[in-house]
Amino acid sequence: MTAFWIISGILIVVALLFIVPTLLKSRNEQEERIERDAVNVTVYRDQLTELEKDLENDILTQEQYDQSKQELQQRMLQDIPDQEDVVIKKNGKFANIAVSTLIVLTLPVVAVYLYLEIGDTRGLLPQAQLASATQMQQHPGSVGEAPAGHDNFMSVLDNLIARLNSNPEDIEGWFMLARTYAIMNRYDEAASTYAKLNEMVPNDPQILSDYADVLAMTNDGSLIGKPTELITEALELDPEYPKALALAGTAGYEKKDFDQAAMYWERLLAVIPAESQLAQSVKESIADARNLAGKAAGIQPVQIAGTDTEAISTAEEDSNSSGASAMKSQHPPTDSSSASPVGPSSLSISGTVTISNAVSSNINPSDTLFIYARAETGPKMPLAILRLKAGDLPTEFTLTDEMAMTPAMKLSSVPNVVIEARISKSGQAVPSSGDLQGVSAPVKIGNNNVAIVIDTRIP
Repeated sequence: MTAFWIISGILIVVALLFIVPTLLKSRNEQEERIERDAVNVTVYRDQLTELEKDLENDILTQEQYDQSKQELQQRMLQDIPDQEDVVIKKNGKFANIAVSTLIVLTLPVVAVYLYLEIGDTRGLLPQAQLASATQMQQHPGSVGEAPAGHDNFMSVLDNLIARLNSNPEDIEGWFMLARTYAIMNRYDEAASTYAKLNEMVPNDPQILSDYADVLAMTNDGSLIGKPTELITEALELDPEYPKALALAGTAGYEKKDFDQAAMYWERLLAVIPAESQLAQSVKESIADARNLAGKAAGIQPVQIAGTDTEAISTAEEDSNSSGASAMKSQHPPTDSSSASPVGPSSLSISGTVTISNAVSSNINPSDTLFIYARAETGPKMPLAILRLKAGDLPTEFTLTDEMAMTPAMKLSSVPNVVIEARISKSGQAVPSSGDLQGVSAPVKIGNNNVAIVIDTRIP
């Protein structure tokens, strides 16, 4: 930390060396010009006196005198500024001195203040302590243990609390405070902070997932109850949010609903990088859940392996948090095979999706295309959802019970559904302004000729 402030001080001095000498140099040039003008005035006065003497001694005629005097006056007007200009330059001299003094006094103070106000003071912690803190966050110990660098975290915590007291609307500050509490294993305070964040920023799947995670830690790691409600709410907002899927699978495993656990983890596998270490861990967990589900049903289970899917750049980071760690900790992995699951076909609905020429120019081939079915009446939660790319249009689709978000809400659970197709610029399942969408009329399950045209922009 001392080295940081020394280097900062050196950089501030270097910056001042570029500014102050320039201002002082300008002041010296003004002084030299004023002195030069004063000398010129003296010279011109002497020349005028000599002309008058020549006139008195009859060396010059009156006409020659008048002509020489006029020329002398013109040169004086060209070489010597007006008195007003001289006054302005004299005033500028003092202004430059004042500006130089002000810069020297205020620049270091302002630089330090801005860093403490909007900078991240955690950057001042030694690297070893930061590494220990990160490891503790990914592999939390018992509630009574304090992470390495606890004293430094207390300093960060005090700064955060002081910052939030002066600016209670600082969302980023509250988020940092909640995570700091979690790192320090102070889960009660972390849960209270996430509850406040949830009130300040409602309908945010990240806040809801983190809130459920720390709330479970206050209850011996159990996700049953309020945490499960928060996870369900997060998935209603974003059915593909990785941490929420990981926690939902863990909750199902905890309830011994191994089919549900495997279903959520299969959805998680579809949104994380296929070749990552996390993906391999999820595959093993799915195989374990399927194995336990088969034993519970008294049949020989068929183990599965995850298929290659498109990796989302931020999914692994979100999923590799404490929620994914909790998924691994509650059951041991087993080896997976390359066999595919076999089961009876379920009711389905299929059709085509096209896009109107009126809006086709507004899409990018990399934009996300969601195709999902929802009940004609009742909750708007998707009963089955398919994710593609806008570049796939026009495209055919098929929605089945296997694509359901929850086992309790499937296509086969309602008589009529509405099929929606939406192109999302943000890649989020939650509709937002600027998205393009098309909606079908209510259709019965089993209809294989549904035609949807994307022709409307969400205001």
